[in-house]
Amino acid sequence: MRRFAVIGLGHFGFNVAKKLYENGHDVIAIDIDGEAIQEVKEHCSQAVMTDASERENLEALNINDVDVAIVSLGSKLDASILITLYLKEMDIQEIVVKALSLDHGKILKMLGATEIIYPEKDMAIRVAERLSSPTVLDQVEFMDGYSVVEIEAPQLFWGLSLRDVEIRNKYGLSVILIKRKDVKNAFTAPKASYTIEKGDILVLLGEDSCVEKFKGISSR
Repeated sequence: MRRFAVIGLGHFGFNVAKKLYENGHDVIAIDIDGEAIQEVKEHCSQAVMTDASERENLEALNINDVDVAIVSLGSKLDASILITLYLKEMDIQEIVVKALSLDHGKILKMLGATEIIYPEKDMAIRVAERLSSPTVLDQVEFMDGYSVVEIEAPQLFWGLSLRDVEIRNKYGLSVILIKRKDVKNAFTAPKASYTIEKGDILVLLGEDSCVEKFKGISSR
């Protein structure tokens, strides 16, 4: 179990706090708005109404004890900058901040944010990817230059084993798991003898260039 602080409880912050708490983590949710605190209090370990842009308020919460701090303050650009600075000075190792623009993100990065989130941009890219390649169900960045992609098994794979198709050797991608249509359980780390069927969804990890090449194959 990890301890998280979620600062700012708009739509993004609320859902992050709720999901982390549902996943069994210790979550302290912070916002200056009393209504937001009332809404989240049943979906977190602790809900605190305070102005996080005041350093002494953060210190009073022992915020330096958290493993990860997530800052999501909507249009309050100056407050997100101040809070990021304070969190860095408090030696929090992971600081995830929602940015409003690329320039805002650059400033946050300079101040110590370890990860910048661009929700609208990221969602737009995912939608565009899905619409551009109908067989691609989802794609997320794993780390710089690498992605995880959910993609329908190409027709030319149907009836063949993973050993036969040689996804790693031929395409440079690792098969993380396979979801079979109408089967609830996924096949994690599937064996080389696994036979791919029509409707199977492959979850693959690899370099972005390899993912793009595989998309071309899957559309055939």
